[in-house]
Amino acid sequence: MKVNVEKQENNIVNVNIEVEAEVATAEYNKACRKISERVTIPGFRRGKAPRNMVEKYVGVEKIQKEALDRLLPNVFADTISEHQLDLASEPMIEDFNFTVGEPLTVSAKIEIKPEIVLKDYKGQVIEVEQFQQGEEALERELNAIRERFSTLESVVGRAVNDTDLVVIDFAGTIEGEVIKGGTAKNYQLDIANSSFIPGFAEQIVNKNIGEEFTIDVNFPEEYHDSTIAGKPAQFVIKVNEIKEKKVPEANDELAQKVGPFKTVDELKMDIQSYLTKNVETENKFRAEKAILDKVLENIDVELPDSMINREAKLLLEDVQQKFKSQGISWEQVLETQGHEAMWNNLREEASKRVKTSLVLGAVAKAENITIDDEELLEKVREIAVMYNTDEKNLLSQMSKNSNLVQSLTHQIMGQKILKFLLDNNEVKYIESQNSQEQ
Repeated sequence: MKVNVEKQENNIVNVNIEVEAEVATAEYNKACRKISERVTIPGFRRGKAPRNMVEKYVGVEKIQKEALDRLLPNVFADTISEHQLDLASEPMIEDFNFTVGEPLTVSAKIEIKPEIVLKDYKGQVIEVEQFQQGEEALERELNAIRERFSTLESVVGRAVNDTDLVVIDFAGTIEGEVIKGGTAKNYQLDIANSSFIPGFAEQIVNKNIGEEFTIDVNFPEEYHDSTIAGKPAQFVIKVNEIKEKKVPEANDELAQKVGPFKTVDELKMDIQSYLTKNVETENKFRAEKAILDKVLENIDVELPDSMINREAKLLLEDVQQKFKSQGISWEQVLETQGHEAMWNNLREEASKRVKTSLVLGAVAKAENITIDDEELLEKVREIAVMYNTDEKNLLSQMSKNSNLVQSLTHQIMGQKILKFLLDNNEVKYIESQNSQEQ
């Protein structure tokens, strides 16, 4: 096989490949046989038709395509390995000449990643704002647990207060027209934690069971539905039920409901252990981010638009899925934020991700950071325990899904590179500007 590689501007490589006639013809004949086994050619049993009949029946172009699909991945893999090309995307075939009995010639363009020149990625002193739990952290966590185990009791004989939950009927109108989605029966509303438009929940306070009344509110200017954003509205409301939240005391009885604890002191010790680990995890994250930001700051590289756009499209798919899961249509999002502004924001985030990926890859190459089968297997065991699944079952899924293997490999590699950067730079923790962090 003969290969000619010419590097062009904008990280493009022209590749001209010539495959020996014997090899190309052998692949063509294999493709013929494979196709003949799948199609029925009149007068012949499957797999028994001669080449000229297969060509006549399905066409030479289809046979060529199948032969190329079998042959070229290996050809390109050898070319990429031999010339140490760091691909940014799959090779694009521009032209080929495939005649049986003659050498196969292929012309392709390959986009490669821009070269990263690393600067000052080791031996630096990085200042990091230290994360600390406030003095009230333990009490906050304990109170949150008490809230989770709270109960609701129906009350009578008094009006709604600002800590109640109420069951209401409501119907909204704007200028006499019914608001789409603005009507409900027996809706349970938490007065203190309402996500309704400002002023709605507050006007239910001091009302009584069975009382029907009308309130005036204004939809926010930034409301997601532009047809009613900023408009005044009226809601007719009827209070059907008042529920009072009963929060349990922090005692041994509560501890026993929460988990395998006999006393509230044991529960508090478990909470404190969690808080301590949370501080360690957060400070490690801050240190990794600060070091990576510093390394990125020292790198000047021109990123190809094609790489940024590909990453931006992946981000776009994630954003669309997120809004869909929240029941918000993509058209509403674009109407609120604007298509151009949305795309520019995605490209900015994509640019950061691409640059980060390139820099981490350059560090791995410079320091010969690799992963072995045992490290991958250890990650599989970790995931199996996390999701309470069988290790062998997970390995079976990976054998059928190359994307899963690639994702895990990237995750492990990223962790190893960040650990290398942590180990080879000095982190100096400084007092946080926030006196008490949540």
